[in-house]
Amino acid sequence: MSSERTEVQVRPGVERDLEALTDIYNHYVRETSITFDTVVFTPQERRPWLLSHPEDGPHRLMVATDADTKEILGYATSSPYRAKPAYETSVETTIYLAPHAGRRGIGTLLYKALFEALAGEDVHRAYAGIAQPNEASTRLHERFGFRYVGTYREVGRKFGRYWDVAWYEKDLP
Repeated sequence: MSSERTEVQVRPGVERDLEALTDIYNHYVRETSITFDTVVFTPQERRPWLLSHPEDGPHRLMVATDADTKEILGYATSSPYRAKPAYETSVETTIYLAPHAGRRGIGTLLYKALFEALAGEDVHRAYAGIAQPNEASTRLHERFGFRYVGTYREVGRKFGRYWDVAWYEKDLP
């Protein structure tokens, strides 16, 4: 490893992170099929999303920052899987990294912190939908014990074409 490697810290997300988190997410809205949102958000529009991830409970927001500059490098969330009450012990997890922050192990650090935070919660299973193709995300999820359960074919349309989403699940202790 290079001596120039940035030290990364992971912590719960807070309201002052909102602008940077919105910027990261908007990159994926504009440039990729990773999210099926098609219109960018303002920080004010994303505020309810941020507030739905408190520092405790099953719906968490973990943020990775550069230890020196405090720049936000990415985030991971656990969010409600579906709105119906019987789903309350299931979460959907996701990770978004700043465009320049990939391939540095930050996703691994974020998921490690997220699953550690969820360990004491009443959560039975985590789900992840991965728009295809996305080998890096597939490898990350499999490394954390997610197993493939099926693909929704051509479930989303973005950039003038249809995209498949592969679904993965993970048992939580």
